[in-house]
Amino acid sequence: MSAVIFFVMNMLGEMTTFLPLPGNGAQAFVNDYFDDSLGFAIGYNYWYAFSMLIASEVTAAAIVIQYWNTTVNIAVWITIFLAIIVILNMSSVKYFGEAEFYFASLKLIAITGLIILGVVLFFGGGPNHDRLGFRYWQHGGAFKQHLTTGDTGRFLSVWTAIIKSGFAFICSPELVSIAGGECQKPRRNIPKACNRFIYRLCFFYIFGTLVIGVIVNSNNKRLLSGGSDASASPFVIGIQNAGIPVLNHIINAVILTSAASAGNSFCYSASRSLYSMAVKGLAPSCFAKVNKLGVPYYCVLISSAVGCLAYLNCSSSSSSVFTWFSNIATISGFISWIAVGMAYLRWRKAIEFHNLQDRVTYRTILQPYGAYFVIIFIGLVTLTNGYAVFFDFNGADFVAAYITFPIVIFLYFGHKIYNITVNGVTRWIRPLEEVDLLTGLDLIEEEDNNTPDRVPKNVAEKIWYWVA
Repeated sequence: MSAVIFFVMNMLGEMTTFLPLPGNGAQAFVNDYFDDSLGFAIGYNYWYAFSMLIASEVTAAAIVIQYWNTTVNIAVWITIFLAIIVILNMSSVKYFGEAEFYFASLKLIAITGLIILGVVLFFGGGPNHDRLGFRYWQHGGAFKQHLTTGDTGRFLSVWTAIIKSGFAFICSPELVSIAGGECQKPRRNIPKACNRFIYRLCFFYIFGTLVIGVIVNSNNKRLLSGGSDASASPFVIGIQNAGIPVLNHIINAVILTSAASAGNSFCYSASRSLYSMAVKGLAPSCFAKVNKLGVPYYCVLISSAVGCLAYLNCSSSSSSVFTWFSNIATISGFISWIAVGMAYLRWRKAIEFHNLQDRVTYRTILQPYGAYFVIIFIGLVTLTNGYAVFFDFNGADFVAAYITFPIVIFLYFGHKIYNITVNGVTRWIRPLEEVDLLTGLDLIEEEDNNTPDRVPKNVAEKIWYWVA
């Protein structure tokens, strides 16, 4: 899945670097480079996914906080987290960015420490000196049989792991694309972020997953959906099993801030997605209004209102609600990645058609083959996303797994019929000669040329400029 995300990030990075305009993003690329009806459907699909992710992350935060306190009504914590998210998103993007920088720094420091801790526990360096090795891979944890027995059951366990791991990345590459139009010197900073993305994937996601597999038994009843007490993360469970005091509370606190930070980011993305559509006339004009800080406040309010679905936790178990939200958001993200791949391929053809190859400043490896890989592989994953419900049918899980399909189809054909009957547009794909790659390009290039590169004055600044 990290390989898939690497290619999605690269596709978005190339297109955003070429024309980093405010409001540009994945949905704008689909609309401008492939088809306006598909762009309309994907735009609302993105807004819907981002908004659902607000509810998902608030739910995750509520699950984590129940590790310490189960007596306070969960609605209290949901209200607090939603209020923080709204306040941060109503402030200047400068303060939003600063908050996210420190949140992200805290997460990176914590996960680095946890990976090191996992290696220490692997060799028996914990207080109980229990050398774990790959014990849990050998006894009950390696290639578990899932839903059925034998090799089929083992394959389904792997395939389910691939599907579920998609949630960790859903709509994350799009954050760079959406913020690209509002950052300083985007033609330097966007490629910088994209080029380092692969190292973050390998270290934080892949090694992080490896560590979890080493320090926690997959049969542990405290894991999410493993039992009634699912408030602790796998890292916290591993720390407790190793007999390390206090650290479990510190890590859970970091995970709590991580969930709140993610909800904050997704609210930003949801509001900017809706704003982008409003600017293009694809959403009510009121959503194109911004305050003196440049914040599309109506977009923030309606996106955070969807996040209020997190209050479903008050009547259902948090683990069940989290599963619903994560499934809905995951399938929405998968569909959007397929559309991004299609838009990227069309963008490359338009670049050649308009003879603009020499003005493309950022190119990535293994393209366009990476785009074809994303379309085919994620297409297969999307179709099989909810296959497990057919083994033991559950109406709520089926709806959560596949409800996005009819929504996107309805939006697409609804807009297509409107285009045909009202605007007289009968094409299914935007012709290459109508793909506008020049509006704003001269201004972007002039601004980039006139913005001087930062020159470090000392070693500390040199290190800091490398980091940020």
